[in-house]
Amino acid sequence: MKVLSMIQPWASLFVLREAQYETRTWKTNYRGPLAIHTSKKINKAVCSHVAIQSLLGKHGYTTETLPTGEIIAVCNLEHCLKVIEKDDTWAILEDGRKVSGNDFFLGDYDVGNYAWVISDMKVLETFIPAKGQLGLWEFDL
Repeated sequence: MKVLSMIQPWASLFVLREAQYETRTWKTNYRGPLAIHTSKKINKAVCSHVAIQSLLGKHGYTTETLPTGEIIAVCNLEHCLKVIEKDDTWAILEDGRKVSGNDFFLGDYDVGNYAWVISDMKVLETFIPAKGQLGLWEFDL
């Protein structure tokens, strides 16, 4: 299965659906099943932000309890949509979707970046230890 590694807290916030999209500076032509892996790195500066603490706390997480180095969920990658316009509080994707609110706050919507659109997010009952990699990588689930 294809796997995408993400830094915490972004990985958990995405898996918990606090963010509808994962933003990347690159796109992929791959579509289909995708596992979400948490890298060993935690962005502690981001985790210290009161809004991030609140979103994590809503799901029972703190910076200290975020999973790292594990595959935590599976989903289906549907699209990679280019960001074509950005303001201070919103962005427009190439299909006309407007991104705002928490979705905008939790992503990197610079013009030219991509919003990865997924469906069917399922958090795994048991997380799977794995060493992450850059880009999309393969793992036998």
